[in-house]
Amino acid sequence: MTKLTYYTATTLDGYIADPDDSLEWLFRQDQDEKGPLNYDDFIKDIGAIVMGATTYEWVRAHEPDQWFYSMPSWVMTHRDLKPPVIEGVDPDVRFASGSVREVYDDMAAAAGGKDLWVVGGGDLVGQFADEGLLDEVITYIAPVTLGAGRPILPRRLDLELLEATQNKAFIAARYRYVGPLKEDQPPAAG
Repeated sequence: MTKLTYYTATTLDGYIADPDDSLEWLFRQDQDEKGPLNYDDFIKDIGAIVMGATTYEWVRAHEPDQWFYSMPSWVMTHRDLKPPVIEGVDPDVRFASGSVREVYDDMAAAAGGKDLWVVGGGDLVGQFADEGLLDEVITYIAPVTLGAGRPILPRRLDLELLEATQNKAFIAARYRYVGPLKEDQPPAAG
């Protein structure tokens, strides 16, 4: 069964980027690239990805001559964005707007039985959670605080810790999405 996972890194105070969308805090951290919950093991099971416009523009600005994803890629946006043009590569990038539920089935079909990855954007993953489509969150927690920036997940959610371990500078943790925060649920009719 296809699973939707939010795989990301965060600061100890819950930000995925600083107020200027910089990730310098992340790139200087020490990690074992073959260690627990590593990217290579994760990506081999991914059949399609989705990201928001801000993440897409960040990737394009920082790696304009490359596209790292061989699988179908969706970009959720209302902006007029252009697909990457990479010499010798024809990336499968699809732009969509509207509800994430509207594109979820197409993404799952394109994944060919593999899993889906929300690449970046706390609000985007929150939209999947709002629709009940989020399955797991895997995060690398860095020993850094920023005080402000882009939050990892601007929603009130309950998660269940499935796995936690150290990977050099990081705490690597995997959670199952349980649902909206219990305290935010209407009382059961009795």
